[in-house]
Amino acid sequence: MLDESAANTALSDVAARQLANATKTQPQMQAITPRWLVHCLQWVPVEAGIFRRNRVRDSSRISVECSGRDERAVPETFVDYEENPREYMLSAVNSAVDIHTRVSDLYSVPYNQIAEQLRLTIEIIKERQERELINNPEYGLISNAIPSQRLKTRSGAPTPDDLDELLVHVWKEPAFFLAHPAAIAAFGRECTRRGVPPPTVSMFGAQFLTWRGVPLVPTDKLAVEKGRTKIILLRTGQAKQGVVGLFQPNLPGQQGLGLSVRFMGINHKAIASYLISLYCSLAVLTDDALAVLEGVEVGKYHAYDHTYAK
Repeated sequence: MLDESAANTALSDVAARQLANATKTQPQMQAITPRWLVHCLQWVPVEAGIFRRNRVRDSSRISVECSGRDERAVPETFVDYEENPREYMLSAVNSAVDIHTRVSDLYSVPYNQIAEQLRLTIEIIKERQERELINNPEYGLISNAIPSQRLKTRSGAPTPDDLDELLVHVWKEPAFFLAHPAAIAAFGRECTRRGVPPPTVSMFGAQFLTWRGVPLVPTDKLAVEKGRTKIILLRTGQAKQGVVGLFQPNLPGQQGLGLSVRFMGINHKAIASYLISLYCSLAVLTDDALAVLEGVEVGKYHAYDHTYAK
């Protein structure tokens, strides 16, 4: 049995810790994601918060002719435009951060309390931005896919055939697939089952699976409900008549694309308030720039025997 007097002959860890400085991290938050969709889109500045999408009314009426070696008349034509084009109004994601001046004055070493409160709130606002770009009922990707660009899986699980069908519908320079990580994993299993494991590509310092050279970009903002989700394929860029993000430039207190932080003052209770606003929207310039695969089953697994593995 250890003598109690022997246990007190040296300084204990608990007592010594009172003189030691603990190395601290910034506040961590599991809800923060890479938000690849925002990185992959082309962003177009919008004047006065309005973006008008002009389209040709009916291109089949435009007359052209491959002339023969004669003096036939050149066809006369003109390009007609939609008289009531769709206009997109920027949407706002807002939040006000409140912090007592006593807290920010006394407890801002080694990390500034105001800066950390703003940083974490901005992260959540940007998470909401990506969610709205996908799911917003007015301008989100899912709601803006026309019926002919909505497809169903053949057998539930996402197969190479299903993604090939998406590529058929968005064949003009497709940019990337957008899918929940569980859907990408399900697609990987189907490829492995067929013996065609998808290659990877490096983008933004990360590795992405690809299919037919088109990357599969993960996002957790595509919902998985009752074991099923969706996969989106899109073409991006204004020059390619694709999908573009919209933002308001030159905001007071601008901290990023469409993002501003403004000090609103200190009230009589010594609480300082900061307004964070993010103005954004999304436009699908032509209908064939976007296609959605629906009914994607993410819970299907396969048993592999040793003979197949050989």
